[in-house]
Amino acid sequence: MSVPGEPGLTTPRPRQVNAAEAERLISEGEVHLLDVRTPQEFTSLGHIPQALLLPVDLVASAPAVVPRDDKPVLVYCEHGIRSQHAAQVLLRAGYERVLNLSGGISTWRGERAYDWQPTAGPSRWLIENADLLPGGRALDVACGRGRHVLLLAAAGWQVRGVDRDAKTIGDLREITKRLALEVDLAVVDLEASSLDLGDALYDLVLVARYLYRPLFPALCRALKPGGVLLYETFTTAQAERGHSTNPEYLLKPGELQQLVASLEVLRAYEGERDGQMLAAVAARKPSKS
Repeated sequence: MSVPGEPGLTTPRPRQVNAAEAERLISEGEVHLLDVRTPQEFTSLGHIPQALLLPVDLVASAPAVVPRDDKPVLVYCEHGIRSQHAAQVLLRAGYERVLNLSGGISTWRGERAYDWQPTAGPSRWLIENADLLPGGRALDVACGRGRHVLLLAAAGWQVRGVDRDAKTIGDLREITKRLALEVDLAVVDLEASSLDLGDALYDLVLVARYLYRPLFPALCRALKPGGVLLYETFTTAQAERGHSTNPEYLLKPGELQQLVASLEVLRAYEGERDGQMLAAVAARKPSKS
């Protein structure tokens, strides 16, 4: 996997730190931790406590999920090779202080944890349904900081990302420029009565953790015939877990499949996933006869 960026640009290099220096920084609370191994390695071999998990093949989404503040980011893998690539992505995205654990966690003699946690980047629903997505044009609705925009663009999709927050879109636009990713980003009021997302423009429409029921007709219209809608958000059962208690933002049992009734549902789930109560569909727009 190549580092996003213009061909021929000098590849930035993170500062190398050994295990002893890393342990000191961690004990002082002066670093963010990013583990770029596989989920299997993360749990079976153990990880440094408090580390975010983001496998290196999904690292394009790192700028959307790794904290950006005065603390450096310490990236590690098993032997210090995969983490070098991931650290370079962060540097190109504008992170000023990025460290690589030289020799990887194989040199680590400090505490290890073995608990499971979900990946910090893209929705698992997107990854699990990648086989339904041949490529082409994608629309990410309520794209936020761009965890899916960045991943899809790095994978070669033509991506449009829309969100109502102007600062979020501005920050994401700067990151895509730094990484030389061609992405169409726009500030859009997704709850405006006059909203038009286009007609038969996209091979993929993606919505994650956002719900506005009147938007569904526009989402379906925006799909090309044969295009796929991936939709995932919280259900009313999540209110018991302290997220949102507003029913406007929570799906009722069985509601999501009713909202996409004009599409062919290929896959669906509803229930607990990654410690949250969610419903999701992968649904295809019928091809023209």
